[in-house]
Amino acid sequence: MKEDLDRLMQARRLDAIVVSGPVHNNPPLYYLTQGAGLMAAHVIKRQGETAVLIANPMEREEAQRSGLPVIVSSRYDYRGLLQKHGGERLAASIAYLQRIFAEQQITGRVGFYGRRDQGAAYAFLSALDKALPEIEVVGEFEHDLFQAARATKSEEEAQRIREVGRRTTAVVRETVAFLQNHAVAADETLQQADGSVLTVGDTHAQIRRLIAQQGLEDPEGFIFSTGRDAGIPHSKGTVDKPLRLGESIVFDIFPREPGGGYFFDMTRTFALGYAPEPLAQIYQDTQNCLAKIVSQLAVGEEPRHYQALTCACYQERGHPTIAENSQTTEGYVHSLGHGVGLNLHEAPSFSGAATNTTRLQPGHVFTIEPGLYYPERGMGCRIEDVYWIDAAGQVHKLTAYPYELVIPMQR
Repeated sequence: MKEDLDRLMQARRLDAIVVSGPVHNNPPLYYLTQGAGLMAAHVIKRQGETAVLIANPMEREEAQRSGLPVIVSSRYDYRGLLQKHGGERLAASIAYLQRIFAEQQITGRVGFYGRRDQGAAYAFLSALDKALPEIEVVGEFEHDLFQAARATKSEEEAQRIREVGRRTTAVVRETVAFLQNHAVAADETLQQADGSVLTVGDTHAQIRRLIAQQGLEDPEGFIFSTGRDAGIPHSKGTVDKPLRLGESIVFDIFPREPGGGYFFDMTRTFALGYAPEPLAQIYQDTQNCLAKIVSQLAVGEEPRHYQALTCACYQERGHPTIAENSQTTEGYVHSLGHGVGLNLHEAPSFSGAATNTTRLQPGHVFTIEPGLYYPERGMGCRIEDVYWIDAAGQVHKLTAYPYELVIPMQR
């Protein structure tokens, strides 16, 4: 959480941090500015002190929505610096930040965060490190300051995620109704009003419309795949493939608030009209494993424990898993879940890796998503819900949608 930033800075021996870039698709900057409608900005924070937002004067009123003290960027006269340095933007950018550091009394170890092209970031930070001997530029490759802070959510953040979930389940419900509203031909394909076959691509287009109608964004693209494609976990689906009764449908949808806000993530597996016995069996096995795992979720447990439990649960039912063969493409082939927030995938991870020593704690918001995949048998199955651990350590399911494999159809 945000109140952990100073503690996390101290643990990393950071005297200050700089977060910059566009606000959109920039989780660290969005996090600090509360998603204020800014094109781009800098946030400067010294350890133990309030962060300061430096924003374009044209966006000064939007900047106030961040709740941070605001300084307009014209104070540091980037245009004048650009002219002074003969139009060399790298030199002007270094001089600009040097002015900010001098006024804000920034020295020592400074961590840099935010979104920028990799080459540009490397060139800028390398040059800055040489130009400012009083500054030690610090970067983090993984498990960085903001990933650690954002791993736990406040109740307000959790409720925002719950609201995205409410809208997401509405999209799923309306997608099911859309499918049910189609006639079934003699060959068990779904027909549109003009007699043409309803395809996966047609359904994708409808889902995109429904997401927009719910006031959500879809930056990562959802999964709606059928048959063999459903047996490949991240297949988006073959757009020209007809919708057909009895085939497995994996519908994994993960939209977010508009403007770069909080994500939700849920998956349901469906079959139109009826489910063949092999599909019904892997669905039941997955539902049973999900129930077993969720019943044991508890503060203090290592997420990797639940990955091992999932593998054991599936093995007992005769399915191959990555526990005995890390390269398997059939059976249970992925980790159990992940955190959800301003990134679709964030801490905590439910990977079974020995290095994954995280423990569940209050504030964690995460998915649990067991699944079975048999592409050569033309089927796949996954069920995914989002859970939140509140301040008292109670586990809450945020996905308000039933488990129903078969979608009844009028024939």
